[in-house]
Amino acid sequence: MTIAFRRFVFFGGLLLLWELVFRLQLWTPTMFPGPVGVADALFTGLKEGTLVLATLNSMKRLLLGFVIAVIIGTLIGVLLAKYKWADETIGSLVIALQSIPSIVWLPLAMVWFHFSEKAIIFVVILGGMWSMIMNMRMGFKNVQPILIKAAKTMGSTGFDLFRRVMIPASIPYAITGMRLSWAFAWRALMAGELIGPGPGLGYMLIFSRDMGNMNLVVALMVIIAVIGAIMDYVVFQPLERKVLTRWGFEKAA
Repeated sequence: MTIAFRRFVFFGGLLLLWELVFRLQLWTPTMFPGPVGVADALFTGLKEGTLVLATLNSMKRLLLGFVIAVIIGTLIGVLLAKYKWADETIGSLVIALQSIPSIVWLPLAMVWFHFSEKAIIFVVILGGMWSMIMNMRMGFKNVQPILIKAAKTMGSTGFDLFRRVMIPASIPYAITGMRLSWAFAWRALMAGELIGPGPGLGYMLIFSRDMGNMNLVVALMVIIAVIGAIMDYVVFQPLERKVLTRWGFEKAA
């Protein structure tokens, strides 16, 4: 039995169970709709183009914020790992700030950037940055000393040591940091789009809830979940395998 077939059977069974429980009327449609109603709302929204436009707007904001978060997070993470004074000062601040939910930054974003795209992207960056910083910090700090000593014995120093030893050893942490950063950036985006111009998935989610359209609410949840699964299976997992194989952490298939 292939993995694809197992997943097909599993999710098909979940849909059947969902429809069965819905038909037993264990709850009202206003509390949680059935799969048929959700599918109808999904196809209607896609056909009319409203969900397509909202998805494109959200993805544009998410990708831009995510890329900036990864870059900033990587640089700060390396700084914390390399310099003890930075870890003891900036590192303490990062630990404190990472516990603040993304939505708490919303009032500041509104004051600083008003109701603009910059406000949304600012919140997304803060949502995804902290996990990247902490993972890169741990990645460089957890490089085995024996690897560094062996490289120095062979004459590797400075940037060459950084490139040949430190970076490869921190790769697994970097991939994990990117995955977490992507997930937290999604959460931040849903909060940020409450204020932003142009329809996005977050705005439509709140609007649908206020209108009592639970079919559309769940349809939007399905879109977010599908995009997340596609990113993990198409981007992060292949990238992880490729990088780990390239640096000798995993055997080539």
